[in-house]
Amino acid sequence: MACLKNLNLIVALLVLGQQCALGRSAAVDLEELERASTTTDTTLDWWQTAQFYQIYPRSFKDSNGDGIGDLQGIISKLDYLKEIGVTATWLSPIYTSPMADFGYDISDFFDIQEEYGTLADFDELILEANKRNIKIVMDFVPNHSSDENVWFQKSVKREKGYEDYYMWHDGYLNATTGEREPPSNWLQAFRGSAWEWNDERGQYYLHQFAVKQPDLNYRNPAVVAQMKRVLTYWLDRGVAGFRMDAVPWCFEVLPDANGRYPDEPLSGYTDDPDDSSYLKHIYTQDLYETVDMVYQWRTLMDDYQRIHGGDTRIIMVETYSGLDYVMQFYGNRTTKGAQIPFNFQFIIGGNGDKNNTQLNAAGFVKIINSWLTQMPASRTANWVMGNHDQRRVGSRYGENRIDLMNMLQMFLPGVSITYQGEELGMTDLDISWEDSRDPAACNSNANIYEQFTRDPARTPFQWSDEANAGFSTNSTTWLPINPNYVTVNAKTENATSPSHLSLYKQMVELRKLKTLQSGATRYANVGENLLAIKRSLTGETTYILVANVLDTSVSALDVASALYAQGNYKIKLANPLAKATVGDSVTLSNLSLEPYAALILESV
Repeated sequence: MACLKNLNLIVALLVLGQQCALGRSAAVDLEELERASTTTDTTLDWWQTAQFYQIYPRSFKDSNGDGIGDLQGIISKLDYLKEIGVTATWLSPIYTSPMADFGYDISDFFDIQEEYGTLADFDELILEANKRNIKIVMDFVPNHSSDENVWFQKSVKREKGYEDYYMWHDGYLNATTGEREPPSNWLQAFRGSAWEWNDERGQYYLHQFAVKQPDLNYRNPAVVAQMKRVLTYWLDRGVAGFRMDAVPWCFEVLPDANGRYPDEPLSGYTDDPDDSSYLKHIYTQDLYETVDMVYQWRTLMDDYQRIHGGDTRIIMVETYSGLDYVMQFYGNRTTKGAQIPFNFQFIIGGNGDKNNTQLNAAGFVKIINSWLTQMPASRTANWVMGNHDQRRVGSRYGENRIDLMNMLQMFLPGVSITYQGEELGMTDLDISWEDSRDPAACNSNANIYEQFTRDPARTPFQWSDEANAGFSTNSTTWLPINPNYVTVNAKTENATSPSHLSLYKQMVELRKLKTLQSGATRYANVGENLLAIKRSLTGETTYILVANVLDTSVSALDVASALYAQGNYKIKLANPLAKATVGDSVTLSNLSLEPYAALILESV
């Protein structure tokens, strides 16, 4: 959920601490990395090689003609998910909500939003997904609730047991003006003060996101116990785990002996005092207590499995924090953490902004290197190219790189996570100020909203070339549909080869090979253009991905030396821009590639 409208600041602070791999090949000890990245466990758990798929329910499939996606729509498309090789899908929030932030403001953590369906629909979804061996992962929103949640309403009234369920404070009287002011200078993600005055209670409450999303108080044991009940409730209904939203915000620093919260320092990044990036969030994000909370949730998951049996229940953590903090979520020598702390390096890496269309091969190597060299031993990597908060991959990296990026994501070791529509090559649609729905945009103004909006990546899924892209029979949809649906849609691409979808499905099949599931990984850039990755496993076929990531041709490149690759290779897969023939032999020591060409090679 995290808005990340201040992505540039985050990147600027992170890049300084990240390793950089420039020049001919990755600046790491390749032999050491190859040993470290080899999976020796032959009994990999289901999630370690899974193909995850994020569904944004509001935009996936409308079953009842109201212009909004719903649970029955998802059920109707489970065969599609099965066809494209999805192992598990995580659903953006479907809980009861006033929709101030489209489901991330939850008024009832134990029920389903009416426009999405009912608990019976959810139970049917679990049942039908299980029939197809597809697991359902819920989006868990721990940091806050809606202000319409009964917990908050009771806290406003100071009802027994709920007095400190949320973060309340008297604030201070300004000695000069006599006006009451917020307790600190803290800013919310959606612009402006993170403190809001409540007349009925006579205090300020903290909301690090929208004003209708008050922060829960995790220093209150009753809140911790309540949220564990939420997790257990959905585990009982059959979910395979949780994607945990905006985790770094769960804890704030304790006030001093006088009850005062410290002001956060200026970042120097912007002069806009309402912009969240105006401050360095050293007191409201990335506290260690948050890491410990994730450890507690992992213990709950493991205990649940021990008692009830079945497959491992997983935790996926959303955090765009510095890698030293992100890696703590994996756990430590004595305590297990999240199986999948999201790897957002392909989102926040590269050029330091949302436009990576000019990122060269050395930049790609730096991104891969940043995760694989800092990930704790014996943990599983994961690769996230996009989600509902980000511009789509084709819009950030360039439409000519769509196939290349899908091939790369599924060739790298570990877990692959696809946002709905990326398999089709869907791209952003510019949304007008009048059509904007995202609070991150709507809390700004018509002159600057495009810097903050997340709407372009949330447009409805493009199922066919029929009216409304086959998404809905309604005359209008909750967000406009990209006009390119006439050619970019699942029906057309399913019947066409080559297409983005056909290549995606071939990569899904390739990921089932032992080499890609358990093999060692070497990677290098050869010059500015060529990214090369080798996956190898003793006794198995070796595979190499070579990709020209730029718009100029290259020739006579020595990939064999860069990857220490010997022997003969032939083309296994190729994107259309490669103008290559599957089955042809390739000379690794003298390789030529067209602009944006990508090949998967196999040893012979």
